[in-house]
Order: sequence, then structure tokens, then C-alpha cells
Amino acid sequence: MRTQRQLKPQESRIYRCEIEACIHCGGELRVCNYLSGCKTVQTMAEVIEIGYRPKRCPNESCQGHKVSIRSAQWQQVAPINCTYGYDVIATIAWQRQQNRDIYADIHARLAEKVSISASQVTYLYNMQYLPLLACAERQNMAQLEKMSAEQGLILSLDGLAPEGGEPQLWLVRELQTGLTVRSGWMSEQNQNAFENFLDPILKQNLKVTAILSDKQQGLVPAIKTVFPKVKHSFCQAHYLNNIAEPVAKVDEAMKVVLRKQVRENIGAIIRPEQVEKPGVLTVTGLIPTPVSKEQASSPETQREDDPARSQQPSIQQERDEIVTAFKRRIRYLLTLKGRPPFRLAGLEMYHRLTEVLDCLALLLSHFPDETLSQLQQGLKEALTLVEPDCLNLDQAQLWLNAISTILDPEKNEPRTGDAVKIDLFAYLKLVRDQHQDNQPLLHFITQIEKTTLNYSSGLFFSYDIPVLPRTNNERESEFRDLNRRLLRTTGQKGTTKRIIHRSGAWELIPTPDTFDQTVTVLSQIDPDQYTQERQRIVTHRKRFKFHTRSAIQSQKQLNALKERWLSLSPD
Repeated sequence: MRTQRQLKPQESRIYRCEIEACIHCGGELRVCNYLSGCKTVQTMAEVIEIGYRPKRCPNESCQGHKVSIRSAQWQQVAPINCTYGYDVIATIAWQRQQNRDIYADIHARLAEKVSISASQVTYLYNMQYLPLLACAERQNMAQLEKMSAEQGLILSLDGLAPEGGEPQLWLVRELQTGLTVRSGWMSEQNQNAFENFLDPILKQNLKVTAILSDKQQGLVPAIKTVFPKVKHSFCQAHYLNNIAEPVAKVDEAMKVVLRKQVRENIGAIIRPEQVEKPGVLTVTGLIPTPVSKEQASSPETQREDDPARSQQPSIQQERDEIVTAFKRRIRYLLTLKGRPPFRLAGLEMYHRLTEVLDCLALLLSHFPDETLSQLQQGLKEALTLVEPDCLNLDQAQLWLNAISTILDPEKNEPRTGDAVKIDLFAYLKLVRDQHQDNQPLLHFITQIEKTTLNYSSGLFFSYDIPVLPRTNNERESEFRDLNRRLLRTTGQKGTTKRIIHRSGAWELIPTPDTFDQTVTVLSQIDPDQYTQERQRIVTHRKRFKFHTRSAIQSQKQLNALKERWLSLSPD
């Protein structure tokens, strides 16, 4: 049995219900003769014993006759059924979300002022703070309704890629206010599921002006069904990525061929490093790598006023260092990775290796060297092999850059969406007419035209609606920031993913700007809303009850299920 905490209250406070008149009949409320809500509460400053005298309507015919009304002051000290003050909960939340502290560090600092265990710190954050934060966000409904009536809502939708078949986390944010309209999990991503996800927004009778999202297969028809008259804008960043996809595939294949050819030609030359013993490079510790006199006198290790800098390396040593530098440069370039649409790794590898080849030609014309000659010959053969593909990829990349420039409002005069659409399709027609005889380039432009037609219905609304962004990158940044924050507080990628699955919807809700605001906001939450929100968390986390790798815990769970099953009547 757990040992109860022994706390000595420094003060006792009895509150009285502040309401004077019954909200149902308007009659005067009567103070009850008994105490309720008696408990010992720990705050950051003191330990106090609190309670309140409720009030009740004396009119027996009133529907509120049997309802005991709590004291508001009593409710603002600590949450219902909790013996820690709101300032303790806010401290835990502030240190975890703003300072990115781990639970162990939070507990170590908090234990100096409050009697609390490490498990209670975790519990207070997940089961007290997060539901309070969600209820606090819900208090802004009037602000959302005001924005809806005055200007109409601009909604941004995005989902976080699921992990191994788990439900997908989705977020709906109102862009003008920053309020979280809906945030939660979806077990399916088809049209019917998205309609069910969006339908509660429609039932609130809110005016939606535009919606920004990626072009998910089930989401597009769902928005058209739920919000048939709303302008649905597609993320231009995803559009650019999609039109670059056929180019990126050819680039990746060309990169593989180029890298393979370079390694076949000069791999044996560029791999070896000058070492003291085979397989060992630089080592530190109590038994480090020995440093030679030549290394100690190297210019990189000497200060400007060091006399050792006057020791010039020999010609052979200088030649060896230059040759080694070229080997390392080539070896690095073979590891490049791309980020379409504007960074194509194969194309970048080709151009950077061409720079090395040109530099080698200059060096060899001044001073011949067998190793550099071998590098030159190997690179020349490899680059010649992929040169036709690179010429086509260069041209395709110019197209991608030009399309991005056409869509960029900062690089053009102010235009309407229709004007941008006309410019874009005119450019695509010009490109097609100029490259009718080049089959690879014709394939690229055909795919770009096809993708552009698919996106055209929602690609140009942002030019006519100033507050509508061109991309959905802000939502994706929120997911990335949440990943980084949780990774900082857990130190494990696997744990981070589990936390997002269990409480990501609550973790994505914006927090108050200051610590004092956090305490104030949390202490003003309606108890009934708070109880319902806690139940939502409990219901959701219950889905992960059997997600354990502990053999002991899993056996306990299975035994409990067997006992429950065997206790059922066969009838």
C-alpha cells in the first residue's frame, strides 16, 4: 500500500459561493451549513487547507433546488480532485514546453519546493495541464465566431504521416486568429472519413471563405461536398514538388550511374587515406593517435606569431597534401543528396565534378602528377557517359525555376489569379513548342502539364485573397517543431513518435505567452468542460494500453483479459 504524504497546512481557508441569485428562478440562494471540497493543496509558495460552503436554491419547485453551487475562488486554487495548485501545474508545463526540460530535471527542481514524485510530475502534465490547455483554447470560440461574421474563416488543413499503420494526426487551424479549430486522429483518409472530420465545423454555422491544404485524394472531394462554395487552395510547394518528380527520378538514376562509374574508374585511388596503421584514422582519449613533427608544424595548427610557421613543407609533402585534398573532395561529392524541386543531387554532382576536372587540367598543365592524371582520366570517362542526360536535366531545372518565378508574387507585379494562370500556361506552351524534337524533354513537359492541370482548380486563389498563404508550410513547420521539442525532452525518436500518437493533438495547441498568463488561464477553466476533456484524453490513451514491450507487463495484461473472459457466463 502506498504511503500517504504527511503535509502540515500553514493556513486554512474557507470560501463561500459568490453567486447571490439563482440562475433558474432568480430567487436568493441560501448558504449550506456544511463544508465541501475540503482538501490540502500544495502551491509553489505554501501548503494550505481549503474548503467552501456551497449555496443552494431554497425553492423546491426550482430545477436548481438540489444543485449545490461551488465557490469560484475555491475552484481557482487547484483543479477538481487535484491537490496541486495551478501554479505548480503551470510551472511543470512552462519548463517542459518553453525550456524543453526533461521530466527528471523538472522533478529535481520542483521537489525543492513541493512534495511530489517523478511520476506525479508526468501525470500532472499529461492528465491535468493538457486538458486544461485544450479547455482554455475552447474559450476563444467567441473570437472565432466574430472573425467568421466579419471576414470569414481561412482554414489550413494538414496531417502528420502515420507510423506503421497507426491513425494519422490531423490539424485544422484558422490562419487569421491562429486558433485550433480541430486537432485529432483519423483511422482512415478516404472521402467519407474527411467528411466526418469536417462536418462539425459546418454544423457550427461558421462562414468559411477559403481552405488551404495539400491535394490529398480523399480530402479534395470531401471539402467539395462539405463546403461546396468555399475556395479550396492547393499548396504551391507541393505542386512544385510534384511537377519536379519525373525530373527528380531521372536525376536520381543519373546520379547512381555517375557515382558507380566514378567508383569503378578511380575508387581504388580515392578511398585510401594516409594512416599510421591500416583501418585507424584520428583517435583521442587517454591513448591518442601520435602526432608527427610534420603534422605539428602544419599551417592549420600554428598561430600567426608561431615561429614554427617559418618551417616550409617540402615540395613532395605539399604535392601529397594537394592530391589528398582532391581525393577527399571527389569522395565527398559522391555522397550528395537532393531536395527537389530545386536541388537535384545528380545534376549538382555532375557540375561539381566538372569543376574538379577543370581544376585538375590546370594543375597538370603546370606540374604533371601520375595520381592526378588518373583522377582526371577517370572523371572524364564518367562525366562523358552521363553528359546527354545532364544537358536535358539542366534544361528541365531551368523550367522549374521559371515556373517558381511565375508563381512568386514578390518577383512580379501585383496580379490576379487569372493573370497568373494565363502566364503559367503560356509559358508551358512555349516550352512545348521549343522542344518538340527532344523526346526526354517532351516527356518532362508532358508530365508537368498534366500535374498543372490537376492543380489548376486550386492553385491561384492566393493572389485574389491577400490573407491566404501560397503554401501550407506553416502547418508542416508546427509538426516539425513538435517533433524537435519532444525529441529534446525525451532524447529518443521512438519515444517521440509514441508521445505524438498518444497526445499530439493536445501538444499542438498554442500555449499562453507568459507564465502568469498560463496560471490565470488555467485557473479559469469550467470544471465540467475540464472533466469532459480529461475523459477524452483517457479514452484516447486507452487505445495504447496494450502497446508495451515489457514481457512482465504484457503477461499481466493477458492474464487480466483471460480472467475477465472466463468470468463471463456461457449463456
